[in-house]
Amino acid sequence: MPFPSDLEIASQASLKPLGEIAADAGIPAEMLEPYGAGAAKVSLDAVEAMADAGRRRARYVVVSAITPTPLGEGKTTTTVGLGQAFQHIGRSATIAIRQPSMGPTFGIKGGAAGGGYSQIVPMEHFNLHLTGDIHAISAAHNLIAAMLDAHIYHGNQRDIDIHNIAWRRVVDLNDRALRNIVIGLGKRFDGVPRQSGYDIAVASEIMAILALTTSLQDMRARIGRMVIAYDKRKNPVTAQDIQAAGAATVLMKEAIKPNLMQTLENTPALVHAGPFANIAHGNSSIIADMIAMKTGDYVITESGFGADIGAEKFFNIKSRVSGLQPNAVVLVATIRALKAHTGKYVIIPGKPIDPALKEENVADVQIGAANMIRHLENLKKFGVNPVVAVNVFADDTDKEIAAVREIALAAGATGVSVARHWAGGGAGAAELAEMIVSACDLPNDFRLLYPDDMAIQEKIETIAREIYRADGVDYAPGVQRKIRQFEAQGLRRLPICMAKTHLSLSDKPQLKGAPDGFRITVTDVRASAGAGFIYPLCGDVRTMPGLGRAPAAMNVDIDEDGKVVGLF
Repeated sequence: MPFPSDLEIASQASLKPLGEIAADAGIPAEMLEPYGAGAAKVSLDAVEAMADAGRRRARYVVVSAITPTPLGEGKTTTTVGLGQAFQHIGRSATIAIRQPSMGPTFGIKGGAAGGGYSQIVPMEHFNLHLTGDIHAISAAHNLIAAMLDAHIYHGNQRDIDIHNIAWRRVVDLNDRALRNIVIGLGKRFDGVPRQSGYDIAVASEIMAILALTTSLQDMRARIGRMVIAYDKRKNPVTAQDIQAAGAATVLMKEAIKPNLMQTLENTPALVHAGPFANIAHGNSSIIADMIAMKTGDYVITESGFGADIGAEKFFNIKSRVSGLQPNAVVLVATIRALKAHTGKYVIIPGKPIDPALKEENVADVQIGAANMIRHLENLKKFGVNPVVAVNVFADDTDKEIAAVREIALAAGATGVSVARHWAGGGAGAAELAEMIVSACDLPNDFRLLYPDDMAIQEKIETIAREIYRADGVDYAPGVQRKIRQFEAQGLRRLPICMAKTHLSLSDKPQLKGAPDGFRITVTDVRASAGAGFIYPLCGDVRTMPGLGRAPAAMNVDIDEDGKVVGLF
């Protein structure tokens, strides 16, 4: 019998009323705001109410991965499966993850609800709109863009340089035709013509703010600080300067509340924010984590893409802001990805996988494991205890798995688990949960990679040297001048949010494994003063993806009963 699709599995889920899920997690009933079937907003009052309740703080675990293939290696699935697993070993856990963008949902990679028997449900609700948070971000972002252009049209009192406008528009779909556009064409009353473009909505600075804010008033202040343009004397112009911050915050008033859902095994899941990790900081919200930390024994969250991107930003940006320090980290690896890191195989989304990747080849696993070793070395620089989870596929062999275990333990992993949560649900990750309990009990010496007062350029070069292992950093013309400008504006103490390919430890996706002897190229640098980080763009990284030849949207439809079909 063929294995059922994710949607077929999800449709058979036995959901509990969310009131029961909340009660089991200690979230007061009056803090829930139901939102259709299967989801509820959690009032911000829950942060203070649960902090005052005297409940013990949970252990904090972040799930990351080796450098993935374009297909992903099951990091969210592992996060969900691990969260479900704790009830199988007599513990409780809450999952805190990001909301998926409809870009990947309708593109190739798929959504981010997990997979198999380790999913957030209802999965179609999870992947399609949810409670409208991303639409609120789009509306708030584009309102600021409209007010900026109206300001210029109606006399430009701030003397804004139309050739130095940082604020583009956003839409939550992959649409390469919108990357570079010209606006204001037509007659005089149609606006001032200028070149602009679109980013995907999850790359909006407002999304980054949603994930890093700690209160409604903090969000209002951060939105006001966002630099949207520069005047002709090169002084920054903020959202507050054009009186757009208040209205934008009002549009975000409901989106700031985390969303409560559940897994197939009724584990509570807080779903909130969804910044990409290759072009943003790639982590779910601090507010969701603050609530989750008082709900059970363990909080399981995830960081986007490989540990060189999402986990590095989790430590250096999210933990720096929240003050919440992780007790352990899971590094997800697949035999498929390790073989791919030999550089011998090409994996293209939408095309059949090379049959050789499904054949036993211990030598390829050993060669490609250099990538896993590099990530383990990096994680240990932050003083956290790493556990490797081998997310197994049906074609993986015992000899290949044994090779991964031997190499990972020799490289400093505190444990290596064969995780079968995709097919077995929480029970398939029980061994992993036990290893996490042990890792959290070990001494922890969490530390950041660089201090606040280090110069911006030195921070960039520290990440490139210590995490990517680059020989150095090259800067495109004008980048170092912009860095000096940011420091003159008082932004020196901000952390760094590197934007680069997720397919390599370098800034070149074709460099697999653990490359050496390369240099990073910073093509541009931007200041996200509201979110609170400096944003260098490395190599050919894009803030608006494009659809492939056969996007997943081609398969999505409704049946004669009005039910969603074809969604994974």
